[in-house]
Amino acid sequence: MVNNYFQLLLDLLSTSPVVRTSDITLDTRSEFIAFIRGNIYFTDDSLLHFRELVDVEFAIKRIAYAYHYQKADGSLIFRYDNTPHFPQLPNAPHHKHAGDETNVISANAPDLGVVLIEIESIVPIE
Repeated sequence: MVNNYFQLLLDLLSTSPVVRTSDITLDTRSEFIAFIRGNIYFTDDSLLHFRELVDVEFAIKRIAYAYHYQKADGSLIFRYDNTPHFPQLPNAPHHKHAGDETNVISANAPDLGVVLIEIESIVPIE
């Protein structure tokens, strides 16, 4: 159920070698629907703002998501989201803004674990 999904996310954060701290809001909408949002702060002072609306009734289905990763100075490193504003892309509405807002590429729908692995490849492990 929703609480199992919440625990999965918290476990991801607690085991990442580059997560310094986080501020996460876990909002149960029903037995199977949840809205999660928060900020994850990394050891190099970079930051991930994220939000997910999930349905976990039969499998984990992300109805809406955004993972916005930025440098300490606020400049964008990447953002994944499924806002349907690039319908011409092969995997629409899923896409990635890479480096800046204008560089948009098709992408598979990630989850927080995939995003953390990508960030771990960028942030030096201390």
